Amino acid sequence: MKKIILAAIVLTAYGSIAGAQTASKADPAKVDEVIKAETSFNNLVERKGIKDAFLAVADPEGIVFKPDPVRIIDFYTNIEKQPGLLSWQPKFARISANGDLAFTAGPYIYQNGKDDSDKVFGDYVSVWRTDVDGKLKLLIDMGIQHPEAEDQPITDFTEPDPTKVIAPSKDPFNGKNVILATDKILNHELTVSTLASYKEFLSPEGRYYFPGFEPIIGQDKIMQFIDNEAITITAQTVDAGRSTSNDLAYSYGTARIKKGEVVSNYNYVRIWEIDKNFKWDILLEVFSAVENE
Repeated sequence: MKKIILAAIVLTAYGSIAGAQTASKADPAKVDEVIKAETSFNNLVERKGIKDAFLAVADPEGIVFKPDPVRIIDFYTNIEKQPGLLSWQPKFARISANGDLAFTAGPYIYQNGKDDSDKVFGDYVSVWRTDVDGKLKLLIDMGIQHPEAEDQPITDFTEPDPTKVIAPSKDPFNGKNVILATDKILNHELTVSTLASYKEFLSPEGRYYFPGFEPIIGQDKIMQFIDNEAITITAQTVDAGRSTSNDLAYSYGTARIKKGEVVSNYNYVRIWEIDKNFKWDILLEVFSAVENE
């Protein structure tokens, strides 16, 4: 396993060095940029409804999981006006130093009716990337349901490292390939040992979003949850992307998870950040259920 992990680190380091050769002195992006985009999106939902708001903010390649991934534009164009009230609040967010990739996550409430008993609670994860005009657009949206939270979620809005600002790479596909390779290495290692894989790949501040449970924060608590719930995972990478500043990335794919004696199919989204040793760590992972057996 250590040999495979080393290969991932080498791949990442190569991508970092190549990007650093075209360093820029521009100011880094501010995390408030994605908070504002998310707040504007929430306000659009309130004013125009769920369907029109999603269509207004969608990246042309943006996807939602219904339950399988489908383009946001295709899904919301082909449905009638979606009923109900939806509101959410970002509590966890990052933006790349170059400002071209970002995410937010936090609690949401959906109500399709006038009675409080109709409320559905959960947490969402949204990935944003800039378009040709530099405007953040919704690239990925995934959510989980769980009982109403008893405590207020912890807020974590961390600014990007200003030393990560660089000029865009002349080979944008190299950055994507590094993340694809890293995601595939993790998925391979999950077949050997779920706990050992998470110990190797999870950030100490990582967050874990599993349907039916409130978000779990911290590597130790996540591993304890996986152990307590007797979770084993096999997964397959579908796609990935990386910021041009080589400090933030995402991947998504399919997973087959055994939890105790129950086997279910899921989709997953992972948010990756690079650490001081040029190793990619999972900052956030979220699963959405497809079906049970």
